[in-house]
Amino acid sequence: MADLPTHTIVFEILTRLPAKDVGRSKSVCKQWYALLSTQDFVRIHCSRSVVSSNQRVLLIDDLTCSVRPIISNNNDYGPSSIVTFPFHHQNNDVSILSHLNGLLCVCLNHTYELLLWNPTTTAFKRLSTPDSHGFYINNLDAIGLYVDADDDYKVLHIKRRSGVLGVYVYSREVDSWRNIPFITRQEYLSPHFNWSAGTFCGGTLYFTVCECWIGGTNVVICFDVNSEQFKEISFPLVPSNGMVQGVLVNVKNVLHMFASTGMFEMTIDLWTLQGDYWIKVLSCPPIPPISLSLWCDITHYVTNGNWFVMTKLGKLFTIEMDMKPFECFYPVSWFRGFKGAVFVQTIVSPSI
Repeated sequence: MADLPTHTIVFEILTRLPAKDVGRSKSVCKQWYALLSTQDFVRIHCSRSVVSSNQRVLLIDDLTCSVRPIISNNNDYGPSSIVTFPFHHQNNDVSILSHLNGLLCVCLNHTYELLLWNPTTTAFKRLSTPDSHGFYINNLDAIGLYVDADDDYKVLHIKRRSGVLGVYVYSREVDSWRNIPFITRQEYLSPHFNWSAGTFCGGTLYFTVCECWIGGTNVVICFDVNSEQFKEISFPLVPSNGMVQGVLVNVKNVLHMFASTGMFEMTIDLWTLQGDYWIKVLSCPPIPPISLSLWCDITHYVTNGNWFVMTKLGKLFTIEMDMKPFECFYPVSWFRGFKGAVFVQTIVSPSI
């Protein structure tokens, strides 16, 4: 260490600080402010922040928005901290659509506006424009947040309006939207198909597209974020005698899917994507079927060898996994009666 320049030593130390401490450190001097504001620093700090001990749960109800740490020893939440939205809203009418590296893509339900928001730094960026870009309609649109090979954070917005599909990409670097072509089957334009939010994994955004009736078509749409090309791959081979739902999860840059199926009782299988094909990792039971009236998305994974499934009434089901512990962070629309997301604390900015 004695042979390393002071600048390098300071850089290495500061990239390991918690995100909030980095913000405070910017006021030390002009040199530190300049150093901590560089894209290289933000990128390296972010890469070192994506660890299980740094994940937080954001919960939104009608009155408050709070952030809590996850205590992995007892699979519970720590003390909450109240968060004040830095943007105008009405009765906490904020929906979380996607997240990546500490940034949340959210929608203001009363205006349909899209925003990028870092709840750790409180910085936000409105994505709506006078020419009608950046407005989201629930149950018709799909959103995916990703970062490309040039380290540019982008939002993919798939819009369905009266049988017309438009695909638009927002670039944080140039602060604008542009249209890109979508070449696949036109029937996916129908409101009978439910599009998931995009899950970013290995340079690709993945969306599940499921037809909303028993025995309907279920596929996965893939978007290569660098070539900006779409393609379709098959859904895992699950029984078609009930409703089907696929929940995508990025686990250490390998795509997994929890595929649930059933009518009055839901069961879950865990699959992993190898190439363009799905390999079954786990079949249920070991967890009992979950009543459709209680069903909720997979919430998050706690790094002690188990997956946890949260129902809307707050009941936990445990899936014991015979594999090495790993970490993942997955956003959900609802759990424990709150809107929320699991995210990591970073200093990534929603704007340049």
